[in-house]
Amino acid sequence: MSDSAPAPAAPSAPAPTAADEHGRPPFGRAILDAVLEGNSVVVTILAIVTAIVLGGLLIAFTNSTVLHAWGNLFSSPGNAIAQAWDAASGAYVAIFEGAIFNPHTVAALFQQKSMSVALHDGTVSAVFNPLSETAVNATPLILAGLSVAVAFRAGLFNIGGQSQFIGGAMVATWLGFGVSLPPVIHVIVCVLGGFAGGAAMGMLVGLLKARTGAHEVIVTIMANYVMAYLLSYLLSKPSLLEKPGANGNLISPNIASDAHLPLLAGTHLRINAGFLLALACAAGVWWLMSRSTLGFEFRTVGANPNAARSAGMSVPRTWILVMLIAGGLAGLAASTVIQGTDFSLNFQSYGTYGIDAITVALLGRARPGGVVLAALLYGALHAGAPLMQASTQTPVDIVQVIQALIVMFVAAPPLIRALYRLRAARAGGTGQVLSKGWNA
Repeated sequence: MSDSAPAPAAPSAPAPTAADEHGRPPFGRAILDAVLEGNSVVVTILAIVTAIVLGGLLIAFTNSTVLHAWGNLFSSPGNAIAQAWDAASGAYVAIFEGAIFNPHTVAALFQQKSMSVALHDGTVSAVFNPLSETAVNATPLILAGLSVAVAFRAGLFNIGGQSQFIGGAMVATWLGFGVSLPPVIHVIVCVLGGFAGGAAMGMLVGLLKARTGAHEVIVTIMANYVMAYLLSYLLSKPSLLEKPGANGNLISPNIASDAHLPLLAGTHLRINAGFLLALACAAGVWWLMSRSTLGFEFRTVGANPNAARSAGMSVPRTWILVMLIAGGLAGLAASTVIQGTDFSLNFQSYGTYGIDAITVALLGRARPGGVVLAALLYGALHAGAPLMQASTQTPVDIVQVIQALIVMFVAAPPLIRALYRLRAARAGGTGQVLSKGWNA
């Protein structure tokens, strides 16, 4: 027998985390890892929370009452903090009540003795009006955001939502007042016309890029100016789109009532079939990009055009199809505005949808589901802003500041990880798809 002492036992390795039959960690561990590593969902949520906090500070410290209280911080610190909290929380509560749920209208509903009376005097409608307004504001943002998202996934940066919106709006408006058709057919024709008008503008951009190599960013920027001035010209000519007797007010005739998108919840609420159309388009874009051969080509060209060419794909054809679809979606956004809420076209109809579409697509990570959620968030902010201003005298412009902060933080995941001390993300970070729009 050997006299040597037995070697000390090696320290035991930590027991591996239990996994299921597919080798995946337990659900709870997966959630913890996602939070600690800061995946795209966590980063987006933290970006929104950070923007809301900073927005609240901005609301508080632009309030004269709060500033006066903080001037006496050392003599009355509790009052200073309370005043700041009341200003910020009051503004956000008003946004919530104007966009989601207002307890005062619900209390009024329960005070009614009869449901038939409540239905007749609009009390029930008042309860659901915030949600209706959120959906109405979100509808064009969903469609315009999908327009930008589809282009993002194919490696293109579509910032021509304004020109495509105007193209769809002009066609839908003209078909709405200039053509006489049966009710249901009239609605469908106007919607298809809106898609066609936007698609024509988008296809033009795709053709120029495919045939001449013109960068889509430059072309779409120029197209925005061209279409804005074209709209101004058309609305100033009575023989074209100007309303008779408008006297230079740059407004079109009202579209026929047969061309209105049908309301979904009675005449007291503005929510209409455009919202269902937007959701259907989101589902269609998801299927196109995730389940179809054409969508695979879009994603392949967006990831690596050279590899797509080597695989036999026609990159120019893909660019044309992508921009056609993207333009058509922006045209549908115009159709939901003209046929769903405005019923006429003016020089302010296109608003900021072209820019908001980019922020919605960025916030939604260029995914249809994310775009819908981002549009609903922005729609809620827009719907609640008027009540916020009426209740707290906080300017509605603060909503745009909050939106800008959200986009800034979403577009800078390293900043969020640094602020919250999250671990480095694994391969396949959150910002990859967004950089493809500059053909990086």
